[in-house]
Amino acid sequence: MCVTCGCVEGEVRVEGEPAHEAVHDHVHADGSAHTHSHDDAPAHAHAPGLGPKRRVQIELDILAKNNAYAQANRKALAERGIFALNLVSSPGSGKTTLLCQTIARLGQQAVAVIEGDQQTSRDADRIRATGAQALQINTGKGCHLDAHMVGHAMEKLKLEDESLLMIENVGNLVCPAAFDLGEAHKVVILSVTEGEDKPIKYPDMFRAASLMLLNKIDLLPHLDYDVAAAIGFARRVNPSIRVIQLSATSGEGMDAWLAFLHEGVAQAR
Repeated sequence: MCVTCGCVEGEVRVEGEPAHEAVHDHVHADGSAHTHSHDDAPAHAHAPGLGPKRRVQIELDILAKNNAYAQANRKALAERGIFALNLVSSPGSGKTTLLCQTIARLGQQAVAVIEGDQQTSRDADRIRATGAQALQINTGKGCHLDAHMVGHAMEKLKLEDESLLMIENVGNLVCPAAFDLGEAHKVVILSVTEGEDKPIKYPDMFRAASLMLLNKIDLLPHLDYDVAAAIGFARRVNPSIRVIQLSATSGEGMDAWLAFLHEGVAQAR
């Protein structure tokens, strides 16, 4: 069960592997190429008719298992000095364009990307066109990545020591907030083509994030958008959140974002 929405994942596909499907009274999905039991990996459970106490217990079990995988990921990344970020947003915020432009501007910095989408490898293809390595995870009906999927993807990628790993989560401002992937920071991307009040409509995500990127600011002259209100709403739910205003298209504000990345990579080393 997604602890928030109760969605069901019927099939998860890690690029280059056969699909994994497991459907029983608690549906689960992970990034591996073979079937696991419910106890092997964090899962989504869809169990209509369960009492509230049993449902809460299942949710707690799922998060506990996910957190164990996340800690293992975090330890593996720390041992190799890899700086990992979990990029989260609504669909259409510009995450993939931002990643492509970021990679182009990073120069010699080694970078790898894990792409999460329900279907297609279009985003991973775009990343690979920049010269960076990328691995696509298709979650089927699932609404987010979990730590077990990410850990399996990390094993398949040829990650370099002291490199940068960016995880582009499934476009969703609800469910990814609850699932730690082992990242150093969650980075939430809000575009100026969305509502200023997104942070208070989806507070869990903005509360979980260390950094908010306010993207597509090149469009501000054409929009009726209150930047101060958007930042104010974000800081209402998370007073310590850092905000960088940028445009992946025009390049405005990208230097501040790149400085954040370079600082994180240096600290990870």
